[in-house]
Amino acid sequence: MVALVFVAFALIAQQALAQNEHFIFARGSLNNNGTLTVNFKEAGLGTNQNINYLLTADATATYVCVNRGGANPSAQNKTTVSGPVSATGTFNSGKNGQVTASLTLSPPPSDISCPPGQSLELASVSYTNVTLTDLTNGVTIEVGDFDSGCLLPNVRGAC
Repeated sequence: MVALVFVAFALIAQQALAQNEHFIFARGSLNNNGTLTVNFKEAGLGTNQNINYLLTADATATYVCVNRGGANPSAQNKTTVSGPVSATGTFNSGKNGQVTASLTLSPPPSDISCPPGQSLELASVSYTNVTLTDLTNGVTIEVGDFDSGCLLPNVRGAC
């Protein structure tokens, strides 16, 4: 009887440890190309588990057409697009029951095309309501809001 009680307590303790999923950190950084990379660490996952993650945000991006002279020549060659963006990934917790990884969001795509001789460039991007979710265990962390400012400071009329 004592052995059965001991085994029952051991199983309960093991389940309690496996259900202590929590994020240690989630930090975002904007890259020069306007993408947002979120590095994160989650612990308490159990040994060698595949964990599914979802990174989401509301994004607003401004695109411009740039001519060979380094300018945005026309207001018609500038557009702002907004919408939800997301990235997913599956990572293994390994023998220590932790995941350290990163996911990257890209700006919403442009809805304009540039005339011949001009190139489409991202002038600025912002990400709001950035949230990382462990879909496997239902754990969420708010990452914050990010704004690139002007990515084309040397292009006349871009920002």
